[in-house]
Amino acid sequence: MLHANYGQRTLEQELEAFRAQAAFFEAAATLEIDLNYLGVIGGSSLTDLDQPVPTGVVEPPGIPSTYVPFRNTNLLAAAVAWAEVLGAKALFIGANVLDNPGYPDCRPEYFEAFSRVIELGTRPETHLAIHTPLIDLDKAGIVRLGLELGAPFHLTWSCYQDGIRACGRCSSCRLRLKGFAAAGIPDPIPYQSSP
Repeated sequence: MLHANYGQRTLEQELEAFRAQAAFFEAAATLEIDLNYLGVIGGSSLTDLDQPVPTGVVEPPGIPSTYVPFRNTNLLAAAVAWAEVLGAKALFIGANVLDNPGYPDCRPEYFEAFSRVIELGTRPETHLAIHTPLIDLDKAGIVRLGLELGAPFHLTWSCYQDGIRACGRCSSCRLRLKGFAAAGIPDPIPYQSSP
């Protein structure tokens, strides 16, 4: 399991969730990498503390301020490098196209193109497939699948805000809460407030 610090405001919560999940799943290997330059580059309310994270119910049209420029490409590049060293055959990422707020690097065609990059940019004997099992599910579908698989939802973090409790107001929290409600179960993580 791989975790990346990319200068995100929720690094502490995400790292805690990553370590707890790695222990829960008894991961054979873990790697925590530093992509802090994405935070230095800025351009996102997730990495730039001078930009507020939007909490309105209606988001403005276009790519939202929470988009971290080219983040998935940087994350995948690091993951592919490690996977190639390990001799792995598969790489899994939880990207989702239905309920994402319009991030261009969460689309199926992006992952298809990146698969070609892997093919061209790794050793000839490397055969690494990217899997996006959540790509076409809405949040309720993700929650239902997680329940079916026994996912430790209590060890996860989705909020875009920095805090001990999830804010309940950012777009990520609203989508998560909506997904749990549609699946008919309560979200097990603590919230400051709900939308």
